[in-house]
Amino acid sequence: MSKTNAARILDRLKLPYQVLEYAVDPDDLAAESTAEKLGLPPEQVFKTLVARGDRTGVCLAVIPGSAQLDLKALAVLAGDRNIATVPLKDVQPLTGYIRGGVTALGTKKIYPVYVDESMLGFERVAVSAGKRGLMLWLAPQDYLTATGAAVGALARPSA
Repeated sequence: MSKTNAARILDRLKLPYQVLEYAVDPDDLAAESTAEKLGLPPEQVFKTLVARGDRTGVCLAVIPGSAQLDLKALAVLAGDRNIATVPLKDVQPLTGYIRGGVTALGTKKIYPVYVDESMLGFERVAVSAGKRGLMLWLAPQDYLTATGAAVGALARPSA
C-alpha cells in the first residue's frame, strides 16, 4: 500500500497514526457505512466537508459521521454571515480529493479547518487518509496539530 499525502504529512510532523483499510462501495460512500466496515461507532469516524463562506471563502468542516453540519455554527466560527457546502463538482478542483476521500491534510491549497468539539471526547478517531478505502487512526490532538484546526460545536444529529 502506497502512502498518501496525508500520511506523509503526519510522518513529517512525527505524529503517530495507523492506517485502517476497508472495502469501498462507490454507491455507498456514507461515513456511517465506513464506520460499520471498520467496526467503529459512527461518531468516532469523522467526515470532511468543503464549504464556502461569503467573507472568508473556502474552508473545511470535520464532523462525526453520524451528524449533519450546522451551517450557522460554522459561519459564526469562520467569521462569515453566510456559508454553504460547495457543489460536489467543485470538491475535487478545490481540494484535489474525490468524494469519499476528502481530508484536511494535503489539500491542493491550504484552507482553514474547523473541527467539531466532539472529537476531543475520544482517545483516537478515524479521519480520511485522502483516498477511498483508507482512514487514519490517530489522537484528536495530533489531528488538530497537523491541520491547525479551530474547534467548535459544528455538528447536529442527523435527521
